[in-house]
Amino acid sequence: MRKGIAATVAVIVMLMGLSSCGGNSSTSSDAGKQTTSSQEKPRKTNKAPQPADLTGTWKQTNGSDKDHYQQATVTADSIEINWVSPDTTSLYWSGSFTPPTTAGDYSWTSQGNKDKMSQSLLASQDDTKDFKYENGEITYKASAMGTTTTVHLKKQ
Repeated sequence: MRKGIAATVAVIVMLMGLSSCGGNSSTSSDAGKQTTSSQEKPRKTNKAPQPADLTGTWKQTNGSDKDHYQQATVTADSIEINWVSPDTTSLYWSGSFTPPTTAGDYSWTSQGNKDKMSQSLLASQDDTKDFKYENGEITYKASAMGTTTTVHLKKQ
């Protein structure tokens, strides 16, 4: 019986020894990994903030009807805004665009293309239009039939 107890104790001691060795082995392995990763220095990027790229298609986000909205197309030197509905598109604004040269909020005054807008019944009659870019949105005031609203556009 003493041999049985001694054998059981020996097995328990061996199992404890194996589990602690296994624990030390994985801990050493983990520690080696941590040392390796902590020795790698993160790369610093000293890039200065860049001006926003406003070129592309922008869609109105604050319209009262998802099927009727304004949509703008901004190119390197122009902005064109259309009234959009399921079956029609009508010009609202066609004018100049000057891209930002510094990072952050930006505003510009667009000179209207009067020749192009004179051919559209729903186009603005203004000579200029003020635009703002802020928090990822372009905003401007649009007037039609005696009502003026601030339009919010988000890049698509």
